[in-house]
Amino acid sequence: MKGIVTVIGKDKVGIIYGVTKILMERNVNVEDISQTIMQDYFTMMMLVNLSNIKCDFSVLKEELDALGKEIGLSVKIQREEIFDYMHNI
Repeated sequence: MKGIVTVIGKDKVGIIYGVTKILMERNVNVEDISQTIMQDYFTMMMLVNLSNIKCDFSVLKEELDALGKEIGLSVKIQREEIFDYMHNI
């Protein structure tokens, strides 16, 4: 099972570290990553492998949401099939 992580917001130090730290702690492998900074706005999309995740998907989702609130950015994860479905309508 794969997932899509999206991060959007004002650029600041430590964004990638904060997101990947949570993924590493939950044994989620990053398979592909794309990030850019448009003026002061940071955007990142990651394709992650959830096959060996060490927690329930809902727990990971809550942890990433909490990180987003803590650092003032939108940090979301969706299952790949849900992401694909939403972007094919």
